[in-house]
Amino acid sequence: MLLQFQKEERIGLVEKYLLLILAIFRNFAKLKLIEQANYPMKNYKRHLVTAALPYANGPVHIGHLAGVYVPADIYTRYLRQNGKDVLFICGSDEHGVPITLKARQENISPQDVVDKFHGINKESFANFGISFDIYHRTSAPIHHETASDFFRKLYDQGDFIEQSNHQYFDEEAKQFLADRYITGTCPHCSNEKAYGDQCEACGTSLNANDLINPKSTLSGNPPVLKETTHWFLPLDKYEPWLRKWILEEHGEWRANVYGQCKSWLDLGLQPRAVSRDLDWGVPVTVENAD
Repeated sequence: MLLQFQKEERIGLVEKYLLLILAIFRNFAKLKLIEQANYPMKNYKRHLVTAALPYANGPVHIGHLAGVYVPADIYTRYLRQNGKDVLFICGSDEHGVPITLKARQENISPQDVVDKFHGINKESFANFGISFDIYHRTSAPIHHETASDFFRKLYDQGDFIEQSNHQYFDEEAKQFLADRYITGTCPHCSNEKAYGDQCEACGTSLNANDLINPKSTLSGNPPVLKETTHWFLPLDKYEPWLRKWILEEHGEWRANVYGQCKSWLDLGLQPRAVSRDLDWGVPVTVENAD
């Protein structure tokens, strides 16, 4: 069983930067003393700029650059030219169903897929002049460690709920099906190609069990329901303050972002699984997490 989030064996410059960032959050009080000693200005600010992590299952294209990375790069360059202390961070998203789907299509391992496209995309960004300070990858051990630390902290605090439920299982492929391995008809708009996590036609967030006439994308067969146990973050518990923070305090967000968040809130937030039955990702480091 895996978390949904991987460290090269040697700790290089990139890892040192990331460890420093992690230290900032873990030991903020101590760091404030260092900052005050080195930067006595009252209004001193550090700027962290991030951009969406591209999946390492294919090459980036001009649409990615125009919509995400060029705007972020322009803003970062603006800050640098104005003498600001800024760090521009991005990297390859190397976990998730798109990676395993690509591996199955090409009959290679997920690691082979991410190694190939991480290198291609990193070189493409450099050739286009995108000025990342750090371009990393989620398969690096530091990301495994950080994801596991977050999970363990929330687990120890009792912030998760553990639920046994029935999930779709492909008997021919002999595996539980992640949301994107299932397609069917959306119960809201009747789109016949909706995925198990979201309908791309109407934008509604779904659970795989919501789909009408579901089919496995692995075998094409209707899956069967089989019991499994997972950990969930109870988003419904936080809905009141999220509703206020998003709908009342952040009306300046882009219309499509604001509208998507509003649709989720209007439908009512549901507990969201933070673990999956996969063999590619970050292991869940608690007892009985097989």
